[in-house]
Amino acid sequence: MIGYTDEMVHLFNSKEGISIMSNRLFQGIVHQMRDSIDRVIGVVDETATIISCSDLTRIGETSECLVLDLNDNQETFIRDGYTYKPFGARVKPEYAVFVEGTDEMAAKYCNILAISLAAIKQYYDEKYDRNNFIKNVILDNILPGDIYVKARELHFNADVNRVVLLIRIVSSNDISAFDVIQNLFPNKQKDFVFNISESDIVLVKEIKAGIETKDLEKLARSIVDTLGSEFYTKVVVGIGTTVVGVKELAKSFKEAQVALEVGKVFDTEKTIVSYDNLGIARLIYQLPTTLCEMFLKEVFKKGSIESLDQETLFTIQRFFENNLNVSETSRKLFVHRNTLVYRLEKIKKLTGLDLREFDHAIIFKVALMVKKYLTANPVKY
Repeated sequence: MIGYTDEMVHLFNSKEGISIMSNRLFQGIVHQMRDSIDRVIGVVDETATIISCSDLTRIGETSECLVLDLNDNQETFIRDGYTYKPFGARVKPEYAVFVEGTDEMAAKYCNILAISLAAIKQYYDEKYDRNNFIKNVILDNILPGDIYVKARELHFNADVNRVVLLIRIVSSNDISAFDVIQNLFPNKQKDFVFNISESDIVLVKEIKAGIETKDLEKLARSIVDTLGSEFYTKVVVGIGTTVVGVKELAKSFKEAQVALEVGKVFDTEKTIVSYDNLGIARLIYQLPTTLCEMFLKEVFKKGSIESLDQETLFTIQRFFENNLNVSETSRKLFVHRNTLVYRLEKIKKLTGLDLREFDHAIIFKVALMVKKYLTANPVKY
């Protein structure tokens, strides 16, 4: 195996460095296989530039026509007397191996080389890529005792302030939201962007000490607005709490997940949800459903919450929004004050709760949230 110096590890974690290290890695394998395969073999990147080759004079050559083939093909294809096999970890292939010839043996060589190079690239990515290290930390795929050992090995600054943002794609265009977010946060020494599913993208952002939630929400707003206005991609963003220490990133990530799930239940109109601002909704989310059902039965002894029609529920919502002020609520609803009083009396008769009394209003507000939570049945993290 190739041994890496500290300088090379640092290089590997820069955008240019990743490319250079991949080229060296592939060239080493191609050089070793040159004598075993009596043909010209090599690797091209996503721009169709030859980055390694058994014929050293061809390194750096580019074919514009080949770019289209690379974008349109996932399987083996032939062009200009060579057989190509794309490979890579992304949706669109990052590389393609090529072998001189168009016969069956050339295709076999291509498949063997593609499998070998993809496996070796994955091994070195996992061992030396900081992005992959952070991904394993937040997904709990690395033992706690190994985290700081690995951080030191990668020269990763473990004790700075960071926060995790979870960006969930709701609807998208053909544009890659992942690439857009990577371009918004290009500093690969401080910010880490990666996919954890087809619809979920994680941003681990290094921040200054003392930064407030409102500043993080402005940051999230820039992501939402850029993707929405420029690329017609709708996303929602969950924001975890600021943490110090790489081990705590898993906690911030889980908080970002909870923020999105709670927001989906209680704040469906919001595109940005901070764990810090969830309030009582967070408490309800953490309660067992059996306890919630028991609470609803106790509150609505006289009648079921289902007995309230949509107009009544809308009236209640506006009453809460106007701080239990009868005159202001009736004005906003464009109804006579006595009409609103009649509706409130009707609610009192059905439920036993007088919403004009502060304590009763709190109980009813919580009960509505609990009902919403039980109906939504959100995913627990």
